[in-house]
Amino acid sequence: VQLQASGGGLVQAGGSLRLSCAASGRAFRSYTMGWFRQAPGKEREFVAAISGSGGNTYYVDSVKGRFTISRDSAKNTVYLQMNSLKPEDTAVYYCAADLSPRLVVTLEGYDYWGQGTLVTVSS
Repeated sequence: VQLQASGGGLVQAGGSLRLSCAASGRAFRSYTMGWFRQAPGKEREFVAAISGSGGNTYYVDSVKGRFTISRDSAKNTVYLQMNSLKPEDTAVYYCAADLSPRLVVTLEGYDYWGQGTLVTVSS
């Protein structure tokens, strides 16, 4: 499985960005997909996850109500819509795939990782 993340950039506080993660592989519908982020000097942390069917999602408390994870199986792509961005959302964002049906929030639970895309939120 290969993952390609895109959509990062520089945005002012209060603005929006949509990240995309394109996945290879015919079994995309069976992958749980997750987004993680790593701020400078900090550990990588879980942001959001979505089940293979798209019916179940889970978010870290700090982004609930602001971020939305979704997926388009026809395009083998998962998205992270980020609204009301804050300077503390500044980080490199990574997408990841888990070949099991669980909604996992730990780094160790994911089998494949994409390269990161940088999101910078200015105050």
